[in-house]
Amino acid sequence: MRSVLQRVAWASVTVEGKKVSEIKNGLLILLGIEDADGKEDIEWLSRKLVNLRIFNDDDGVMNKSLLDVDGEAIVVSQFTLHAATKKGNRPSYIKASKPEVAIPLYEAFVKQLEKDLGKKVGTGVFGADMKVELLNDGPVTITFDTKNKD
Repeated sequence: MRSVLQRVAWASVTVEGKKVSEIKNGLLILLGIEDADGKEDIEWLSRKLVNLRIFNDDDGVMNKSLLDVDGEAIVVSQFTLHAATKKGNRPSYIKASKPEVAIPLYEAFVKQLEKDLGKKVGTGVFGADMKVELLNDGPVTITFDTKNKD
């Protein structure tokens, strides 16, 4: 499971001209799923994201978590995070899971994140052409790969 996390002042997802999710202070989480992902990956990544100390404390030091600041989150599926670009100029997405595998894992991740965060989490629409808008705060952008936890 791969993720690109962005600390945002606000973010929204629009599909076919309709805003489907919107948050203020929090995290925009782009999530890529591969067939090897499972419950352990979901639990590890969710715990990591809600407890990661990347929000400023009163002294302007990144010392608070999403939980500490009562922040919000949006999770957007993004199969392109598994793009293979080593050969040629056209990325291959062979490692990205097909919808029949990815959708249940995506939904399970959202549920786990809601449980760990203690509130509803916004989402995009799986497989849709989404327009994602955000104001990256910092900027703070961090990548995660549950197969490489170093």
